[in-house]
Amino acid sequence: MEPSRPTVRRALFFEKLGGGRVRCGVCERRCEVEEGGTGFCGTRVNRGGEMYTLIYGDVSSLSANPIEKKPFYHFWPGSTALTAGSWGCNFTCPWCQNWTLSKTRPSPERAHHLSPEGFVRLTLREGCRGTSLSFNEPTLMAEWALDVFRLARRRGLYNTFVSNGYMTEEVLRALAEAGLDAINVDVKGAGEAVRRHCGADVEKVWRNVALARRLGLHVEVVNLVVPGVNDREDQLLSLIRRHLKEAGPETPLHFTAYFPSYRFTSPPTPVGVLERARELAVGEGVEFAYVGNVPGHRYEHTYCPSCGELLLRRFGVELVECKMREKRCPRCGREILVAGELP
Repeated sequence: MEPSRPTVRRALFFEKLGGGRVRCGVCERRCEVEEGGTGFCGTRVNRGGEMYTLIYGDVSSLSANPIEKKPFYHFWPGSTALTAGSWGCNFTCPWCQNWTLSKTRPSPERAHHLSPEGFVRLTLREGCRGTSLSFNEPTLMAEWALDVFRLARRRGLYNTFVSNGYMTEEVLRALAEAGLDAINVDVKGAGEAVRRHCGADVEKVWRNVALARRLGLHVEVVNLVVPGVNDREDQLLSLIRRHLKEAGPETPLHFTAYFPSYRFTSPPTPVGVLERARELAVGEGVEFAYVGNVPGHRYEHTYCPSCGELLLRRFGVELVECKMREKRCPRCGREILVAGELP
């Protein structure tokens, strides 16, 4: 029988292995879980040979944010998204900025439940243009996300994900079908760095970047540049070239500054390293490359790849000015990749 607590629901993505064991199908860890046990992320439990999510609508953090904060720079610029997170993560990043959420196991007894209907109503009441799932890894909220996205789409809202991109293909396809419009993927560096520090296979992440594009989602890619982890020029070039292969030259690529947090104490990323990463990306053919987490930097703006005209001016997470008309450069007329409406 399904547990009575509102944040505990039968999971949608798992298979029974026999002997009371189940295999989770939410992310590419594909945890095999014994009776009474939980998977790596701690958000899913095996009860009686069935898998249950413990975080259906268990909202740990809720705020209305500019879409640029995600960061999405080419998706509904200047709009606001009601953003929700829960608990847990499927990565082991030692520099996590949201570690108080991502490193905390859920507790159904102390949960703050928000129904999909309530979340969508609140989004509309706050005057937000859409929804965003973020803060912890939103893939773990898959069941709730599917219900939210269907309702939000029917009410004319957009839906976004800020993710490490480690969901299974089945989950990504289900999210897109339910109403996911845009995904921001933090690839966290090249293969060895991701294995060592995040405990994951970056090939699965790039597979999902390419799949998201094929599914028609708006995609933006982030690389948090961490000193001593993924900041060497050869590592940056490897990431840039893979971005071009899987996402294409028009897909925005953000190089964001790291700051010490959780268990990682290296000094913050030098701005010069971010500028060099952006320079390498443009040199390789990335048309929209950005420096992030450096408010006021000239490379947080959008420029026309053809003539260099400043098109979208930002300061930190705020859009300050939009010079485009009908998604074209006002100087040379080039069409610019932007999803959604302009302000």
